[in-house]
Amino acid sequence: MRLKEDSPYNANEGAPEMEETVSLQSRFSNAHQRKVVVVGYALTSKKTKSFMKPKLEGLARNKGILFVAIDQNRPLSDQGPFDIVLHKLSGKEWRQILEEYRQTHPEVTVLDPPDAIQHLHNRQSMLQAVADMDLCESYGKVGVPKQLVIKKDASSISDAVVNVGLKLPLVAKPLVADGSEKSHQLSLAYDKYSLQKLEPPLVLQEFVNHGGVMFKVFIVGEAIKVVRRFSLPNVSMWEVLKSAGIYRFPRVSHAAASADDADLDPCVAELPPRPLLERLAKELRRRLGLRLFNLDIIREYGTRDHYYVIDINYFPGYGKMPEYEHIFTDFLLGLVQSKYKKRTTY
Repeated sequence: MRLKEDSPYNANEGAPEMEETVSLQSRFSNAHQRKVVVVGYALTSKKTKSFMKPKLEGLARNKGILFVAIDQNRPLSDQGPFDIVLHKLSGKEWRQILEEYRQTHPEVTVLDPPDAIQHLHNRQSMLQAVADMDLCESYGKVGVPKQLVIKKDASSISDAVVNVGLKLPLVAKPLVADGSEKSHQLSLAYDKYSLQKLEPPLVLQEFVNHGGVMFKVFIVGEAIKVVRRFSLPNVSMWEVLKSAGIYRFPRVSHAAASADDADLDPCVAELPPRPLLERLAKELRRRLGLRLFNLDIIREYGTRDHYYVIDINYFPGYGKMPEYEHIFTDFLLGLVQSKYKKRTTY
């Protein structure tokens, strides 16, 4: 199957020239003669720019990895052969193409399965895996904020909030989390009378004071990297009582600078315990069926070990993760080696 000519997911315009096709074929031939790992990638132009940096491609070549852009104007099965397909495109048509490709090319690792990714595109289901875990151990407790889904009728939001017992202030997020700028916009509602100004479908989460610092936990297979980001400041009860209305914010983690080098209160800056993050990541990899994602985690202010996962994103901005080039290339090599060992075992 191929994408339609006017498909919004086409990243390339026009058919490739004959010389280009011959050149690609020779690259694939040479790569497989030298046992190079060939990674086909289908990313948005924005993701390509932020992720496919010269340093990554150069390091990959030195490690025997060849990145090849997938031509979305040609059938996927006619391209390659690939060892790995790396993707972040949306749309039902693209998901169908990938699913068909996975069925006919079981030897290729697709990062990640389209159906598993789709699970994270809805904030109603996104955090369910974390809630089901109810992780509580000696290193800490991990949960999700109390939340409410509003699919339509903004006029009923106030009553719905009272009925389920949500406490103000409330963070409002779009229900659909598809990676667009709109899906990352959030609002803070201070009083129940202003809630009808919100635009469903959306998710309302109780705001948890967390000292204005959020932990972005990047997960690449079994590798974990944590960075601090400035977040929304604490809200006092006095502010809740005197404030009214809806305050809209841009994408918080994008707008905020890194908090890693800031002079912070040690109680706020301390990273979550490594063993806790490793257990959380391992369990979520299994439950979600994903290997490339990140968690936005906050620590409840005034506690040392009570954490909340407030968002999960597939294939996040790894370009902002320290040493992502080394971590990602090692991950890709590990995938191929693991698959080779399984083949030789049977």
